[in-house]
Amino acid sequence: MKQSEILRFVDTIHRDKEIDKEAIFLAIESAYLTSVKKKYGDSESITVNIDRKSGEIAIKDGETDLEIEDLGRIAATTGKQVLFQKIREAERDVVFDEYSSKVGQLISGLVHRTEGPNLIISMGKIEGFLPRSEQVPGERFRVGERIKVLIQDIRKNTSRVRIILSRSSVDLVKALFEMEVPEIADRTIEIMGLAREPGYRTKIAVTTYDMNVDCVGACVGVRGSRIKNIVDELFGEKIDIVRWNESIEVLIMNALKPAEISSMDLDFETKHAKVYVMPDQQSIAIGKRGQNVRLASKLTGWNIDIVTVSEEELEKLRLAEVDEEGKQIEIGVIGSEGEGEAPAEASEDQAGETAPESEEASESSEDDSSESDNESAPSEAEPSEEGTSEIQASSEEETPETESSPEAESAENQDAPSAEAADEAQEVTESESVEDSEEKQTE
Repeated sequence: MKQSEILRFVDTIHRDKEIDKEAIFLAIESAYLTSVKKKYGDSESITVNIDRKSGEIAIKDGETDLEIEDLGRIAATTGKQVLFQKIREAERDVVFDEYSSKVGQLISGLVHRTEGPNLIISMGKIEGFLPRSEQVPGERFRVGERIKVLIQDIRKNTSRVRIILSRSSVDLVKALFEMEVPEIADRTIEIMGLAREPGYRTKIAVTTYDMNVDCVGACVGVRGSRIKNIVDELFGEKIDIVRWNESIEVLIMNALKPAEISSMDLDFETKHAKVYVMPDQQSIAIGKRGQNVRLASKLTGWNIDIVTVSEEELEKLRLAEVDEEGKQIEIGVIGSEGEGEAPAEASEDQAGETAPESEEASESSEDDSSESDNESAPSEAEPSEEGTSEIQASSEEETPETESSPEAESAENQDAPSAEAADEAQEVTESESVEDSEEKQTE
């Protein structure tokens, strides 16, 4: 190969394959080196250098220059194979570096051909591979039809790069929303979660931190124009847009729409939710083939069980919840007070309440005793002086026993009515005996 031909060859490959010129020069040097070693033997002292500006080739074995005018057919064929291999490797590296940064992005291509159930998608200079496992059930494409696919993975083989495409990934729906909804592309609206069953249904949870933006309305578009384009691209797949909420209870209710939830029990340790619905809402909550509850479970990250209850059972559940809340409030109030303080306060209150009662009882007993004394005085007959002296003596003998101490007096005051009655009866009998004795003396 002449010097001008080498430079022209390097420039052509550089423009067509977009390979760096230095990589092409290295490939030509490697091809010449292989051919020379094929003819002169495998020697480590053989070197090949090509001038990058003039294209002049210098081949040396140590200090000795070697002629390459006649390398022979075998050596030339070997060098040619090495040259093409090096160029393919350089081309593979260029493609890998270009598309490795595009993993997860949405691209458009043409169906170039089919390989059994797999599709080969033309993406300009290279081709992508859409396997059957990454296709959506029910979708059929013809050769030459335009298709939007997601770059799922990129793999480097020995001689080429294999780009794996996908139509069933959840990231495909996310990329379609970013393309159709500008608010999602500029992060005014954020996608918080996404669950999909390809070809059937998708649930997407969105939120916004701008109070002037309706996240659900922006995704739907004017008269559903935005969501309609996405549904058409997915060949009629149903899409539910869910409003995100930090409260898991509200999020589960939003994720299970259009079903109406009556009540639910949450277990935060196991992330298990038991959702109660009326009988007419059971089929709506579960969905066709269980899709609604299954996608809601994936979206929220909780295990959701749908339980059907009647109105009576629902009322019992609500009453049980009210009772449990009341018990929890009582326990919280008791626990907030000191254990030793509550009984002390209660004893002081009780003492304060009982003290007036005892005073009232003692006052009433004294009043009763005074009234009984006043009533008994007129009923007694006026005896003689001897009779009165005997009565006074008997009363004086009894008073020291009754008035022994204030404590005894307070104790007797409680039994005052019964003691006064006994004293009255004794005084009446004594007065009768005195009268009998006086009558006998007069006779």
